[in-house]
Amino acid sequence: MSLKQLLAVLALATAAAQAPAQTVPTAGTLVIVPAFGEVTRANDLATATLMVEEQDKDKAAAASRVNAKMREGMDILRKADPQAKLKTYGYYTYPVYPEDRQPQPLASVSRPRLPASWRVGQYVELKTTNLAALQKTVAAAQRVLALNGLSFGLTPETARALDEQRIAATYRNLNERIAFIAKAMGRPVTDAVLDTVDFEGSGNYARADMAAAAPAPMMYAKRAAEAQEVAEPSFEPGDTTLNMHLVGKVRFK
Repeated sequence: MSLKQLLAVLALATAAAQAPAQTVPTAGTLVIVPAFGEVTRANDLATATLMVEEQDKDKAAAASRVNAKMREGMDILRKADPQAKLKTYGYYTYPVYPEDRQPQPLASVSRPRLPASWRVGQYVELKTTNLAALQKTVAAAQRVLALNGLSFGLTPETARALDEQRIAATYRNLNERIAFIAKAMGRPVTDAVLDTVDFEGSGNYARADMAAAAPAPMMYAKRAAEAQEVAEPSFEPGDTTLNMHLVGKVRFK
């Protein structure tokens, strides 16, 4: 290749590099924009589940002790935390059969099995916002009742206030993303018209998981020692984070 031809090729390459890039027309474009938001607040509600269980050959005797202990335990809870809400549930009575340690003769196979004893129990749920006294309250009740489960969360009033902040944060993120997309397309944000906002993130879009999985309750617990002082347990209420996912449809003029 001659010097003249080489200079001609270089000139064409330089002109091509300096030519403005061709952009795809964006008028009338419909853009699907996902947005996210979250807010966090310290937990202000505790839900404790306590229980009592008795076992006796006499079903009435077992039930009588359960009734007396539950009544005493509820009195302790009311005295320790007068503002707490109590709810009893799950009263149960069932037989306990002896274990067969050796093979039974054929003649006794058809004989009905008799229970060796009876197991009786009951649960009580305590809901309170007095988290400062929770450890002392539970320790006092554990002289009679057993702590079966404990969880922390938000009161309905706090959850409503947090939901307002969550919506605002998510919508703010939507506006920020629309501005970023408009800039990337080389369009002013004023050319974007918000067509649809789906706060559920439903339809053909990804659905946000809005529910926090609650831990499965424990089914059994050891009985509390009778009339014995119990050291205060240690609890950390922690906090709750609420997430939101929305999908917006934006059309450019």
